[in-house]
Amino acid sequence: MEDIPYWRANVPKDQWPAECPEFLLNLSERDQQLVGKLDKDYHRLTWPEVKKVIADNQLDRFVRVPSDLRRYLEYNARLKKEHGSVMDYVVKERLNWSDLKPTDAAPFTDPHTTDIKILYNDWPYGIDERIVHLVVWTKFDLPDDPSTKELASDMRAQIDDYVDKTFCQAVPKENVSFKTAMLLPSSRRLTSSKVIWFKNWTALKSIHSVEHFHVMLFDPDPNLIEEVTHGDIPLSRKIG
Repeated sequence: MEDIPYWRANVPKDQWPAECPEFLLNLSERDQQLVGKLDKDYHRLTWPEVKKVIADNQLDRFVRVPSDLRRYLEYNARLKKEHGSVMDYVVKERLNWSDLKPTDAAPFTDPHTTDIKILYNDWPYGIDERIVHLVVWTKFDLPDDPSTKELASDMRAQIDDYVDKTFCQAVPKENVSFKTAMLLPSSRRLTSSKVIWFKNWTALKSIHSVEHFHVMLFDPDPNLIEEVTHGDIPLSRKIG
């Protein structure tokens, strides 16, 4: 097999760039290795593997398919030139938020809140394609415990409850307002074994300053996803 530089990997030979594209310059050694890996040699994580990665807190094992990583880096470079930063683009164009000031008295208490928005992960990781990867964006803080540098236990409990109510429960346990505002028909709900969430370590966040956590769902009803994301389409699918 012909030995090629990382910046030509997964590009048809007749489209090979003469030199390394600007958006692939100055990559870390790890990213060079990832971009340079051939898609055909890439292993997509299965659902059991995804759950183990999260359970073991080995979140750095979540990486994109090499050709998707290349597209992600190219698109982000373009966003920075056109919008100043990826964060500015996400806040203004994807979230359509004019500011990041919370309006609710407390997190996860108002089923009609505008402080939370659920969208697709625009550039999902290299995982089983039956897994849907969503991002829950919040205007309020998701504080870490200073002693552990991990999500505070009380906030973890609140997120657990929110994820359960939003994706798993057919009937709310306490607050009946969730029945019409947040819950879908029971036929569309998922068992808890098919839903998992995590919050990235600070070092792994691609977008800082806007709080968010990730939710992954195994083979969910498309109608559920349509409902909770209000018909969102990930950028990776829009741009082809």
